[in-house]
Amino acid sequence: MNRFKEKLYKTFFLGNALIVVLILAGIFILLIKNSLPAFSQISAGEFLLGPVWNPGGYNESSFGILPIILSTLMVTIGAMLFSVPLGVLTAAYIAEVASPREREVIKPVIEVLAGIPSVVVGFFGIVVLGPWIAQIFNLSNGLNAINGSILLGIMSLPTIISLAEDAITAVPDDYRQASLALGAGKWTTLVKVVIPAALSGITAAVMLGMGRAIGETMTVLMATGNAPAMPNSFLGSVRTMTATVAIELGEVPFNTTHFYVLFAVGLVLFIMTFLVNLASDMILQRYQEVE
Repeated sequence: MNRFKEKLYKTFFLGNALIVVLILAGIFILLIKNSLPAFSQISAGEFLLGPVWNPGGYNESSFGILPIILSTLMVTIGAMLFSVPLGVLTAAYIAEVASPREREVIKPVIEVLAGIPSVVVGFFGIVVLGPWIAQIFNLSNGLNAINGSILLGIMSLPTIISLAEDAITAVPDDYRQASLALGAGKWTTLVKVVIPAALSGITAAVMLGMGRAIGETMTVLMATGNAPAMPNSFLGSVRTMTATVAIELGEVPFNTTHFYVLFAVGLVLFIMTFLVNLASDMILQRYQEVE
């Protein structure tokens, strides 16, 4: 009877895992199927490296996604510059410094931050953060790459903090005790021993946070200005890949080149996100093997 239950449990969990794989494969096949017709009208080089995105051009339509790829990378990198130092330092404080009562307060706040809808974060960017940016940099409005970067950084913080804290907590106490026995202080031990020992896990946390930032739609749609031009400054308006698909797919005529190109944009975004998450999983796996 016990063997039957074990086999049943194994089959159940295996079935759930296969369902997830099939869903992922189905999404990938759907994107490929709807992307291929676009390349009968435009070349892959023109699509990936074209400097102009103007699908509704008066004389000739242009489907170059280089501006929106660079805009996506710009906003994502800006988000990481904001969230990585803050997230790692917060994780280190929670894991190594905070008292049990402080942890009871800080960790629920982080969980609440993870549950805030992206549209609410977008409203914050429009109503609060945007006017501050406009006033500080003397701009006509604050809907630009800086706004989107800060908001995406805020949304990435829960992922980075939670996983980085787990990585820091997993460092064996022997490392800390050996450092303290050699005369190092608590802060020196944290900076010179604990964080370097947890670096692989922290790196995986950062990359998962990056994947979270790349795939975000509503916040960047609301807060970055949505100008589909080649980005030249963090103070300028940009449009990301997710925002482009969200804005245009609902109004584009069915079975047109523009329609299929938007699926191709989704395919590129899917591949980018998949590679980031795959890299983070490989780093995390390597970290666990070392431990």
